[in-house]
Amino acid sequence: MPAFRTLDDLSPLGKRVLLRADLNVPVRDGAITDTTRIDRVIPTICELAGKGARVIVLSHFDRPKGRVVPSMSLAPVAEMLEAKVQHPVRFVHDCIGPEAEQAVASMKDGDVLVLENTRFHGGEEANDAEFTKMLAGLGDFYVNDAFSAAHRAHASTEGLARFLPSFAGRLMEAELNALSAALEKPDRPVGAIVGGAKISTKLDLIGNILGKVDTLFIVGAMANTFLAAEGIAVGKSLQEADMHETARRIVVEAREKGCEIVLPVDAVVAREFKAGAPSEVCLIGEVPADTMILDAGPRTVELIIERLGQLRTLVWNGPLGAFEIEPFDTATVEVARGAAALTEQGKLKTIAGGGDTVSALRHAGVADKMSYVSTAGGAFLEWLEGKLLPGISVLTDAAQHAAPL
Repeated sequence: MPAFRTLDDLSPLGKRVLLRADLNVPVRDGAITDTTRIDRVIPTICELAGKGARVIVLSHFDRPKGRVVPSMSLAPVAEMLEAKVQHPVRFVHDCIGPEAEQAVASMKDGDVLVLENTRFHGGEEANDAEFTKMLAGLGDFYVNDAFSAAHRAHASTEGLARFLPSFAGRLMEAELNALSAALEKPDRPVGAIVGGAKISTKLDLIGNILGKVDTLFIVGAMANTFLAAEGIAVGKSLQEADMHETARRIVVEAREKGCEIVLPVDAVVAREFKAGAPSEVCLIGEVPADTMILDAGPRTVELIIERLGQLRTLVWNGPLGAFEIEPFDTATVEVARGAAALTEQGKLKTIAGGGDTVSALRHAGVADKMSYVSTAGGAFLEWLEGKLLPGISVLTDAAQHAAPL
């Protein structure tokens, strides 16, 4: 990964710093239900404010599509942020224009200001140059701490870096370092756990990592397609019949690249997909015709944990079964705890990400025991797929030479 500038390269005293955060937190009935994204940007805010910067926080919230939608205001998030940082945080009901300009002009060193949802303006998602210039006019420096939005070439995630000297915040820095350690400069051997419902949604991901990992554990419902492609009966299990040839081609390509694919050797099956449904364990190849595979079995769990002990680096994206419903969470929980134990012993570096994966690790109680857990969702997946992330490339390429406003 090319070099990028961090807060270590920034002297912020007395400067207006536009900080792009991701404050797009989940809200239910008007209440924030998960503050993880707020929590993760706090170190950058506190460091900048502590060094005398005038911190101007930018973020999107939901999808208002260029319209002012009161229910998508960042005002409640700003209140939560103030409580978290234990420092006065002012909120302004726009991100450009006279009100925003006056609020910024009145700031003192160490002040923190949150501007309104950038997506209330159509110029945000369009990455409109005039809108971007108006944002840029509010700051002296730009700090991007929103890796989770880095796959979007929007005004506040990519455009600003073309007009202001740009730096990675602490969360962005940690994320980029973790990703580099996962696949770009990993300690070998490297393994990847890839799960999900369908191969078709993970083709780019698998194609990108086949030549980078030594062992690929294919789990979850997508493993059923690989098994069926080999002529193994999987009963009524979810699988993609039209992807059998693709699955066979992936196996051949993996062999050619020296990557071993590991599939489940046993499974937990049931006749109904519901909590507490009667279930049984059977070997792969002995799945009853009237059942469906809903979790990996104990022998598969034992096999994966044993193989993890031979690795130095693990990338994880996707659960081993229908972990949202008991008892089909068992394999995911046991493998997660096995990986966490190896990580705590210093034997394994684990980098995990993706919405279901993060939920599964939290469910297992080990999200804080992995080397790094990315909450970035789409950006993490696109990075795994080998795609160029606009919000990252602009921090590292020639666009560092900001154009004059």
